[in-house]
Amino acid sequence: MKLRLDLRLSQKLIMTPQLQQAIKLLQLSRLELQQSLTQHLMENPMLEDLPAEAEDAEASTVEEKAEDAAASADSEPSNAEESTAEERDTPDEASAAGWEEYFGNDRRIGGSESQTSSQDEFPSYEQTMAKATSLEDHLLWQLSFSGLSDRDKGIGRLIIGNLDDDGYLRISLAEMINGTDFTEVEAESVLKDVQSFDPTGVAARDLVECLLLQIGHLGKSPMGSLGARPGALKGSIVEAIVQHHLKDLEKKQYARIAKALDVTVEEVFQATKVIEVLEPKPGRPFTNTQNYVIVPDVFVVKNEGEWVVLLNDDGLPRMRISPYYKKQLSSADENGSAETKAYLDEKLRAAQWVIRSIEQRNKTIVKVVSSIVKFQEQFFEKGVEHLKPLVLKQVAEDIGMHESTISRVTANKYMYCPQGLLDLKFFFNAGLQRVDQPSDMMSSVTVREMIRKMVAEEDPGRPLKDEEIAARLLTQQVVIARRTVAKYRAEEHIPSATQRKRFF
Repeated sequence: MKLRLDLRLSQKLIMTPQLQQAIKLLQLSRLELQQSLTQHLMENPMLEDLPAEAEDAEASTVEEKAEDAAASADSEPSNAEESTAEERDTPDEASAAGWEEYFGNDRRIGGSESQTSSQDEFPSYEQTMAKATSLEDHLLWQLSFSGLSDRDKGIGRLIIGNLDDDGYLRISLAEMINGTDFTEVEAESVLKDVQSFDPTGVAARDLVECLLLQIGHLGKSPMGSLGARPGALKGSIVEAIVQHHLKDLEKKQYARIAKALDVTVEEVFQATKVIEVLEPKPGRPFTNTQNYVIVPDVFVVKNEGEWVVLLNDDGLPRMRISPYYKKQLSSADENGSAETKAYLDEKLRAAQWVIRSIEQRNKTIVKVVSSIVKFQEQFFEKGVEHLKPLVLKQVAEDIGMHESTISRVTANKYMYCPQGLLDLKFFFNAGLQRVDQPSDMMSSVTVREMIRKMVAEEDPGRPLKDEEIAARLLTQQVVIARRTVAKYRAEEHIPSATQRKRFF
């Protein structure tokens, strides 16, 4: 093998740190972008946040100074001579002192006027807000009044601390007490005490045990309000169904259950009424269901007959180059050190690149959304039934960008339009062929909506099977297979026909 040296010319794309930063900003969500810009403001002294209120304040200050200068020029000299400097300063100083004294005295505590307090001594707004009781706090409160020994309470705290959000003990007792001096017999005894706490069924190790705990509790209480017959209690049909036939019950195979238990279908049906009132997730009432507001990235509105895309920059920092440090950079050129000048130059280039990246990000988002609006104009006009099939490649070719760029732009971005608040990924979906117009495809989202309406309007006693739904869609000029109907039905969280069937 011979060794030699060759010279070759080639071109290749190199991902510089600046380019990587621009791509990263492009795919960030609104909240992530806000956090990223805040981090840049903290790390780069050349960047400065200029709120819109500050711009308005600066403009108004300039106007007020101009008006004051004009008024002072028109005033008579004799008036200026009559008032001394001391007389002019006295009212302003007294007024300023009065306001400072007024705002300095916080009278929320009450008492004499001499009793003052700082604003910082009072609890913050977050500290005064009501906090929902968690499942752990609720159980620990009951444990404190349980009358158990200190050792048993220690085991109880260990059990409660290992419960999940649904109220289940998912780990084994041996694993739970590993590394402690507690025995498994002690843990089993305390577990039974914890399982007697409210909510009923808590600390169960599986669904069957959870339901059996609740059945035992119901056996001690009147059942008339449940509408179940007296025999459908603990130790009877209900318990047998929970222990051995939950899978059959899920599929509503009542005849199979009745045959296995040697009872009538009517008795099984009455027993299911008791099971329906049981709670499979005892910790559900204590789950934090706080809703988070989604702020749209763009607004799509109709103005003078045309759809317009408006970028929502409310709440985002308005970044600019700091005039102070820009002046320091100019002075560093004359009499500053080389290290200071190099540092400021580096920060200035980084700040300029961040500002340009944000501007490019905003332009790209508006360009992509405008292309989406052009393709889906009928959707904005008439609704989801007129949503067209769309892929990333179509938008990429329309605006002259790569598909990966379109994917980054539409990730974690939201649009507000007359049809509601929608994820940008919502507009990209597959198409199904039409019988009457083979070249015109129908959106899969539209087909899902048609399936949902069919299920909502069906007879509960005889729900539509997947084959029947496919046949009905075919009459509406939609070519679709049974397995595709099953797939769309599962994606919409619609149970099967057997599970949807109702017995009256």
